Amino acid sequence: MSDATQEIAARVRVLREIENISVETLARELGFDPADYSAWESGAAEFPIGALVEIAGHFKVDLTELVSGEASRLRTYCVTRADRAPEVSRRPMYTYWNLAMNFHRKIGEPFLVEANPGTEGKPIALNTHPGQEFDYVLEGRLLVSVGGHEEELGPGDCIYYDSSEPHGMKSLGGRPARFLAIVL
Repeated sequence: MSDATQEIAARVRVLREIENISVETLARELGFDPADYSAWESGAAEFPIGALVEIAGHFKVDLTELVSGEASRLRTYCVTRADRAPEVSRRPMYTYWNLAMNFHRKIGEPFLVEANPGTEGKPIALNTHPGQEFDYVLEGRLLVSVGGHEEELGPGDCIYYDSSEPHGMKSLGGRPARFLAIVL
């Protein structure tokens, strides 16, 4: 795994250890499979963005602190210029850019997400996390699965859902799909 993955895992592990909570207890409290959580915290697998949002909320730290190791500072507003949003996570099927990285105590986490091509013919990788999510397609075609239902979305289409339901998405047509995702 990448150095960034290992650093995030180490920050999460320290927070958990400071609170004197076992891996199993924290996973159960947050609604994660203990084996998945253990793999994330050990650095063997990457934390899904939704899981990091939940962990940050649980420990009352900003997502920025978990991802970058630096505290967010902006309290009135935050501007993110085109093509300057920090990349948050590299997973084979998605690329995320945080659109409000430096805003302190956000209520939601806004991301620009690109679903990379090359997953057609493969099943959608599903995940769950507490909360809700809103996705708005900017370009490309996106197949979204939520709770066993599939919807094909195009530019201008959006979906709002309970993210505790198994969900995931993939691009269609051999081209990337870009969308705004707001995790609440």
